[in-house]
This record gives sequence, structure tokens and C-alpha cells, in this order.
Amino acid sequence: MRTDEEGATAVEYGLMVSLIAVVIIGAVGAVGLALQALFTGVEGNL
Repeated sequence: MRTDEEGATAVEYGLMVSLIAVVIIGAVGAVGLALQALFTGVEGNL
């Protein structure tokens, strides 16, 4: 019975890690787009 609980905990940790990874990927993508816009603006001003 204890093994079943440990398996459920492992699945829960796996889901949390997956969710955190998705959030990080989204944040990095947003920062990348913002930096691209910034550098495009600087290039235009030069």
C-alpha cells in the first residue's frame, strides 16, 4: 500500500515539473520576443 502512495507522489512531482517547464519556456519565449523588438527598434534608429 505504501508503494502505491509513493507512485502517486512521483506522478504528482512529474506533473509539477512539467508545468514549471511549460511556464519557463513561455517566459523565455516572451523575453526573446521583447528583446527582438528592442533590437529592431535600435537598428531602426541607427
